[in-house]
Amino acid sequence: MIGASNHFEVAIATAVMLFGLSSGAALATVVGVLIEVPVMLMLVKICLRTQHWFQKAE
Repeated sequence: MIGASNHFEVAIATAVMLFGLSSGAALATVVGVLIEVPVMLMLVKICLRTQHWFQKAE
């Protein structure tokens, strides 16, 4: 997913050329990258809210 997000347009064009416009692979290429960033931001938010659960290393 990270590799696809770096070259988003190339990943979409390649998936469409290989699998066709109405394929699940082309859809996953587009949707996967669009979901990746909000999921990562949500995980950061969860980590920041729960950081008091863990002890700091000395």
